[in-house]
Amino acid sequence: MTEAPGALARTRDTLAARLDQLWPGVLDDLARLVAIPSVSADPAHAADVRASAETVAALLTDAGCPDVRIVRAGGGPAVLGRYPAPEGAPTICLYAHHDVQPTGDLALWTSAPFTATRRGDRLYGRGTSDDKAGIAVHLAALRAFGGYPPVGVTVFIEGEEEVGSPTLRTLLEQHREELAADAYVIADSGNWAVGVPAFTTTLRGVLDCVVTVRTLDHALHSGQYGGVAPDALTALCRLLATLHDDAGNVAIDGLVSRPGPGLDYPADRLAEESGVLPGVAYLGDGPVTDRLWTRPAVSVIGLDATPVDGASNTLAPSARAKISLRLAPGQDPTAAMDALVAHLETHAPWGARVEVTRGEMGTPGEAPLVGPYADAAVAAFTAAWGVEPVTIGQGGSIPMVADFQRLFPEATVLVTAVEDPDCRAHGIDESLHLGDFRHACLSEALLLATLGVSRP
Repeated sequence: MTEAPGALARTRDTLAARLDQLWPGVLDDLARLVAIPSVSADPAHAADVRASAETVAALLTDAGCPDVRIVRAGGGPAVLGRYPAPEGAPTICLYAHHDVQPTGDLALWTSAPFTATRRGDRLYGRGTSDDKAGIAVHLAALRAFGGYPPVGVTVFIEGEEEVGSPTLRTLLEQHREELAADAYVIADSGNWAVGVPAFTTTLRGVLDCVVTVRTLDHALHSGQYGGVAPDALTALCRLLATLHDDAGNVAIDGLVSRPGPGLDYPADRLAEESGVLPGVAYLGDGPVTDRLWTRPAVSVIGLDATPVDGASNTLAPSARAKISLRLAPGQDPTAAMDALVAHLETHAPWGARVEVTRGEMGTPGEAPLVGPYADAAVAAFTAAWGVEPVTIGQGGSIPMVADFQRLFPEATVLVTAVEDPDCRAHGIDESLHLGDFRHACLSEALLLATLGVSRP
């Protein structure tokens, strides 16, 4: 399916020249998207999420897409665009999402989060990397062909990924015929390093729950009963501490682990990219990439208790915490949830009463880089970046990988990247490396050209 090296290089040079001409407009597309605060987790931004979908639809129409619709299945609005396939050519589905995470404390941002701001070789703003850059990559690749790509292209831009894609499966089933494709390009992952592209082949799943601990039927004076009556917050802290062993490994029985790809993650790089403070130990033991990609990880991500500013000498009767559990590839989410609930219910100290409310679950994914479409992608990315891509895992979750594979089992799923290790997706001062962004646009355009030149 791949072109000869000389022909591939000539196609690359032609597309690179075309993207040079388009580049100001490519950056304008991204800035226009970043300006919309499409925070799907906040109902106050529902109108912004709708506006974001409408803007994506308008940009697709402007890029020559003849069939653009906004679709939904009771959740966030998604955009579905379709370019018909030339005779004998395959159809490629390009995925990204237009919703973003909340900003957090605005005072901590160096520049306004919903204004795309360039500083050096990076573009700052919420969604610049996760995942409005993915949309901009697709638009750039399509514009490179003047609205007439050499393959059939379906563009699917989701609007609720940042809240766990609760209606995605229904949406895919409702539009299964329109979304059927030979290969799926999911531009929502990370590269191995700046200048080094990657295809993600394993993804951890995720689930969450809320655990409530009760020890008293009413609050007590700590001087009168302290030392005898257990307070719920201390009991909760001791319970949460049992989730890890002394080295920081997950201590929940019944969870799946597997070996990772064996990539070296140097300690100095890990320290720089993670921001772990000097002297603070890392969790767990064994290879870093195993701990990040192919083992479970459990975190306490929220806590309800008396705030420090309002604290008095009182024993709290109840306290609760929200727990997030990342699942290794191959783990059944229901079995993992059962294991977590069982652990919490059997490790409460002092006979404290424990109630667990189960939350959302996302299935782990695997996207092996095999077959003719994968070979074409590796060749195109190597030519575009000038270095061969590596295969990596991701500690985060992209639930639609499993959904696409379930509905379209014969198709190839390619998980590509717009993020880099310093992009701070979901965090303060999220940013996009513009050099890598340019390479991503060229590599996707080159992939479409390659598949159109030599058809399966």
